[in-house]
Amino acid sequence: MNQPEDSAAARLRYLNDYLLEHPVTGPTEGRNPTRTLSTPISLGTLSHIDASVREVIAHTKDANPAAGQAPTRADAIYDWARQHTEHADDDVRQRTAVIEYRQYLEHAIRAGDWRKVIRPHRCPECRCFGLMWRSGRVLCTNSECTDRDGTSTTVTLARLAHEHIAGRKNLRQARTT
Repeated sequence: MNQPEDSAAARLRYLNDYLLEHPVTGPTEGRNPTRTLSTPISLGTLSHIDASVREVIAHTKDANPAAGQAPTRADAIYDWARQHTEHADDDVRQRTAVIEYRQYLEHAIRAGDWRKVIRPHRCPECRCFGLMWRSGRVLCTNSECTDRDGTSTTVTLARLAHEHIAGRKNLRQARTT
């Protein structure tokens, strides 16, 4: 199945293909030679990819124990999950979509592209635009959008994904009525 160029599968494929290799970030002269080879992949990225795939597999197997073997290509996991949850109830399909969208956000942030994927969203609290990615959380830049302590409102990627998927679902329902 062809994936849109900016989807969770495309982002995961990008991480898998390009970010697993360590970039050379400067001159190597003056270094002491070592007898061991350096790791040819980013272990953090590999761990992220593995955790993402395991989460999708676990959710799909919980929703459909007869789902069968998961694909070996990491970016094919989302098609597999959608295919094996398409006849489940609405809550399971919505949860599948939320997981996929949250992972899309995570993959983009891991690739350093948070502005493109975070900024188009509205803050779930004040509904304004102006979200930023800071210290592992989504931060609202509206000075009047604060919590009880007076600090800026922060939102998890899971909540942002849930708000996005629920909004799309409500929009589809409104268009059909």
